Order: sequence, then structure tokens, then C-alpha cells
Amino acid sequence: MARQPYATPEALAAWLGTPAPAGAERMIARACQDIDSALLTAVYPVDEDGDPTDPAVAAALSDAVCAQVEYWIATGDDGTGASGVWDSVSIGPVSLSGRGKSSSATAGVELAPRADRALRRAGLTPGRVIAW
Repeated sequence: MARQPYATPEALAAWLGTPAPAGAERMIARACQDIDSALLTAVYPVDEDGDPTDPAVAAALSDAVCAQVEYWIATGDDGTGASGVWDSVSIGPVSLSGRGKSSSATAGVELAPRADRALRRAGLTPGRVIAW
């Protein structure tokens, strides 16, 4: 069975305090990928599908995903990262124009500040030492 997304359109709507935007499921899926990239060295219990089993971890991951989508909405991004690279982007028939200001974040995953804080508060970001 496939792993479930960390958040749902309903959770996103509750986070935003408004109805989820069009394309919410797609944005949530992209945000889950970015959160997964930030968790490459994280250690937490999961089930056979890779879903977190600790309710506090699941809540932190949902918060991080919702914060990531909220950030994209606020910055005019759609989760592709194109807003930081191009001045204008069209999908059909593909049209990219004018380089926007470049940043080192465009080379990797740029986490929203609130998403990063949700992961840090849950102890899910790199640098955590586990003593046995």
C-alpha cells in the first residue's frame, strides 16, 4: 500500500482558515516531497507503508506541509519553485520568460519558515542526537 500524504485539503483549509485553493491536492503532494527531502536523516517510528505512527510526529508533518503550501500561496508559487527562477511561466504551450532574481535556495528545497519550525519543534530535523 502507498504512503498517505501528511496533510489533506481539509487540514489545509483548517490551517488557512479559508477553503483550500484549487489544486490543493497537487500542492500538498509537492509539499510532502519537500518535507520528505528535509527529513532525509530523521528517525521516527513508521508503519509498514512508511506512515508515521506517533500522533505528535504525524501532526508536526501535517503542520509542516500546510505551512509550506501557505508559504507558496503567499509568494505566488505553485510548488514547482518556478516563481524564484522565472519572471513569468506558462504551462501550455510552454512559455518561460525573463530570469527572476536568483537565490541559492532555488538549487535545493526552500522550506517555509513555519514549516521548518514545525519540524524542528518535533525534533525531526538533522542534528538531533539520540542517546541509547
